[in-house]
Amino acid sequence: MFCGGAFERGENAMRDVILTERGPKPIGPYSQAIRTNGFLYVSGQVALDPKTGEMKGTDVREQTERVFENIKGILEAAGSNLHHVVKTTVFLKDMNDFAAMNEVYAKHFTQAPPARSTVQVSRLPKDALVEIEVIAAQ
Repeated sequence: MFCGGAFERGENAMRDVILTERGPKPIGPYSQAIRTNGFLYVSGQVALDPKTGEMKGTDVREQTERVFENIKGILEAAGSNLHHVVKTTVFLKDMNDFAAMNEVYAKHFTQAPPARSTVQVSRLPKDALVEIEVIAAQ
C-alpha cells in the first residue's frame, strides 16, 4: 500500500511518504520511507514482524532475513525493488556477527551489490541484533 496523497512540500521539492502494511509500523516519529528527488530513503529496519509487531528470530541470520522481508515490502510498496538499491548501512550489535549477516545479505544482492557501510553499535531498538537502512534510485 502506498500512502497516496501524503505529499509534503519542502524548500525545493515535494516528497512522498511511504507507508505500507508490508513493513512494521514506525515505533517513533519517522516514516517507513521517503521518496524525493529521484531517490527512496528507507528507514532502518529491524526484525519486527509487520503483522504482530513482535521481534522475529533469535540469531543474526534469522533477524537479517526478516529485515530483508521488511525492506522488500517497503520498496515494493513504493514501486521499487532491491535491484534499485544504491547504498545500504548495516548496524550490528556485535561485529562478530558480520559473517553470518553477510551470508544472508549476499543472497539478496547477487549482482552489482550496492555500496555499503557496516558499523557496530552498542544497542539497537527492541534489542535487535541487526538493523539495515537502504537508499534506492527511482
